[in-house]
Amino acid sequence: MIDGVANAVTNYASIIQRNYGDATVVTPYYPDADDSIYPFPVLRYPSIDVTKLVGYRAGLPLSPELMAQVEGRHIDLIHSHCPVTSTILARMLRQRLHVPLVFTYHTKFDIDIANAIHSKRLQEASIKLLVENISACDEVWTVSRGAGENLRSLGYQGDYIVMPNGVDIPADRLPDETVRAVSEGLDLPEGVPLLLFVGRMMWYKGLRIILDALKQLKGEGQDFRMVFIGKGTDGEAIRAYAEELCLGDKVFFLPPCYDREIIRAWYCRADLFLFPSLYDNAPMVVREAAASGTPSIVVRGSCAAEDITDGENGFLIEENAESMAKLLAKLCHEPERLKRVGRQAQ
Repeated sequence: MIDGVANAVTNYASIIQRNYGDATVVTPYYPDADDSIYPFPVLRYPSIDVTKLVGYRAGLPLSPELMAQVEGRHIDLIHSHCPVTSTILARMLRQRLHVPLVFTYHTKFDIDIANAIHSKRLQEASIKLLVENISACDEVWTVSRGAGENLRSLGYQGDYIVMPNGVDIPADRLPDETVRAVSEGLDLPEGVPLLLFVGRMMWYKGLRIILDALKQLKGEGQDFRMVFIGKGTDGEAIRAYAEELCLGDKVFFLPPCYDREIIRAWYCRADLFLFPSLYDNAPMVVREAAASGTPSIVVRGSCAAEDITDGENGFLIEENAESMAKLLAKLCHEPERLKRVGRQAQ
């Protein structure tokens, strides 16, 4: 999976199912989803396609069939990971099942609301409803300190606990032959710095900063390769911008990968992971790269930078292409430093 929240839910459910009891995941319907791959049952409720607005499908929680399915199971705790339709459903289930409800705040939903709704008044009303929904939960978790501050800025006044997400990638590197195999057929020469991004192809992930920095790097004569893995509603525009910048010989766009071992191999193959996003509250991809021994470049002051000491277990830049290009130009000539910082990031 590419989506960080979905990965977090999968990790929670898998560990509970394996070590502590029975886990059931309730999530919106996706037409191409294969739920047979999971070690726990998945119950789907109706959804509508709003991917062009916010990048994912929105659930319609008023489903009598789903209610009947859930009520037929033994449930001790409800854990919601979306403050809108999922938490509406969770609150309805709590009322019927008489069990506690925990909510985790992963994403800066004010940005999603602003992208989906252009009326300022409707944006404010939507945020108010979102905060009321969260406030009705029995316990609230945030995935980082910055996520808690963002939640406070929306008007939430209750208590919360910072509960960072873990990752399912071991703190180790794969064998060299496995790592080399993942890039077969691509022009990724050994010894040429390989840069990586994994995630949704959305401008607000800082992808323009990456591409503009790469344009500057190429203009300075520095050889490199860049791999983007993922999809999103801005994907076509992002690929077109890369061509406009004449980066077609340096940059590769790959579709999302749902095989965790292949994703892990890409992390191991890369020299640097680039993630100049202010949108993400606790990007799991940065932690996954670190587990694989690959350091990240993130924006100073962002949530992704909370646990990073510049030059020790990662690298910090200002939120602009010039800052990234300057750092990349230096790091491309310091492979041993990259390896050392990557080991310290694990």
